[in-house]
Formats: sequence, C-alpha cells, structure tokens
Amino acid sequence: MGLRQLGFVPLPPHIGPGGFDHAAYHRGTGYLYVAHTINDAVDVIDCAQDRYLHSLPGLTGVAGVLVSDERNLVFTSNRGENTVGIFAPEDESGLARVGVGLRPNGLAYDPARNLLLAANVGDPALPSSYTVSVVDAAQQTLIADIPMPGRTRWALYDPGAEAFYVNIMEPALILVIAAADPTRAAATIPIPVVGAHGLDLDDRRGRLYCACDGKELVVHDQHTHTIVEKLALSGVPDVVFFNAALDHLYVAVGDPGVIDVFDMAVMQCIETMPTEKGAHTIGFDPTRNKIYAFLPQSCRAAVYDDHG
Repeated sequence: MGLRQLGFVPLPPHIGPGGFDHAAYHRGTGYLYVAHTINDAVDVIDCAQDRYLHSLPGLTGVAGVLVSDERNLVFTSNRGENTVGIFAPEDESGLARVGVGLRPNGLAYDPARNLLLAANVGDPALPSSYTVSVVDAAQQTLIADIPMPGRTRWALYDPGAEAFYVNIMEPALILVIAAADPTRAAATIPIPVVGAHGLDLDDRRGRLYCACDGKELVVHDQHTHTIVEKLALSGVPDVVFFNAALDHLYVAVGDPGVIDVFDMAVMQCIETMPTEKGAHTIGFDPTRNKIYAFLPQSCRAAVYDDHG
C-alpha cells in the first residue's frame, strides 16, 4: 500500500510564467492555504471536499504560508514587498502587514511567545541582506533582524527545544536560534551535503529531516548534533512534510516531478510517485493523511491519500 491518487483540484490560471510555492493546513477549518506566487495570491482549498474556494489577492510575490492552530492564525511571507502577512482564517480582510528583511521566504512560529520568524533569501549582490527577521505577532512589530552566514532556505520551530531552526544553502548548515533570546544565533549544525533546503521535524525520535540540493536526505539527531543517516533522493528537492501518524516522510522533487515517500521507521524510500515536471511543492492534511502536489504546468493540485 502507498499513495493513491484521488483526483485533481483545478486552481486559478497563472497570470504569467511561474507557479506555486509553500502550503499549510488549518485544522479548525480543514482548509489548505497555498502560495500562488505568480498570481500574488494565496489560494484556499477545502480539503474535506477537495475543491478550490477562493483566493486572497494582493500579496506581492507571496512565497511562504504557515498556520498556527494554537493561535488560529495564518502567516504569509510576501517576497515581492518585503513584508509578512498575519490574519485569522475567519477574518481574511483583517490581514496586517509587517515589514521585514529583503525577500522573506521560510516562516516559523512560536505560539507560546507569539513570535514569528521570517527567513529572508536576500539578494546575492548584497551579502548583508541574508538575514532572519523576528516579529512580535501580537504587537505586529519587528523586534530583531539577525545576520545569516548565507542564503536562507526553509525554517521551523521546535517546541520541545524552544528553538527555531533555519536552513542555510551555502555554507550548508542548520542555524539554531533560541526562542528565549531570538536576537542572535545560538548554534550552527553543519550539513555534509550541499544546499540544505527543505526541513521538517520528528519530535518523537528527536530527528531533523533536511532535504538537500545534493540529492540526499540528511537525517540529523537534534540532541547529539550527529548525522544518523543519508538517503538518496530522485533529484533536487524542495518541500518536506513528515507524517508522524504513519512515520512517512514526503519529499517534493520538481525535476523529474515526483514525490519520494520514505518510511522513517526503517529509513527507506518505499515509493516514488510521479506528479508533473516542475512540481516542487506539496501540502499535507494530517487529519485525512492527504497530500497535495501543486502542478505548475496544468494549474491544479493533484490529490493523494496515504494508506500506510
């Protein structure tokens, strides 16, 4: 048993060349929010019905979407305008914008402290623009902008360690920022494969899953800061989601256009599901064990469920 394709969700056509980026699921509504970057919008999908509902326009270059079920909030990183967006699912019109660093992308959130971290990809011509911005979400103010050693990739928050993790492309590493002191880097974890990219957490086993441009998945022990395993990928990866209920890890690979599925209990690739060339991003509905692959050529989401 493995992934089973259920169908497709048609999404609004692209207004130009480009496609989709990160997505996040909200348990309270059962909605999946996906960054439709080329359309400067977030598309909203009803996962119970697998249908497109509507779009939130006016988010210039939106790249990242993150949901906090604890605080009932949705966050966006608006790369084209150097802001993050904050709104409640039931009040999309109340969206607030906060200025951050140059070209925000990855997002992570500490619900206990109400702190939002935005990893800014910056401009290669301006090395000083590689930063991480920390926003007080309650006050909707920027409280820190921390220099990074290289271009950032994805980020996440670990509630057990009370720390943010930020992937750095070059030099390849995971940077650690303590939530109690979010004004500086607390530690760096070298990654022995080029291009640290997608990132997710298995908090039961204390592992970080880091998908790298070098076509390998690095399994990292977050407590001992040692490498547990390296596993081959089908190509250069992007988004990673861990399904804790099934011990499955899903890695989106845009070229050739597949989802690599790993059983992390035995650390083996158990399936490679074709999607579409250029489909580098996925969404995950943990309530229904459903995966959504966003297809840039056909402007739709392919829907799969996982039987374990």
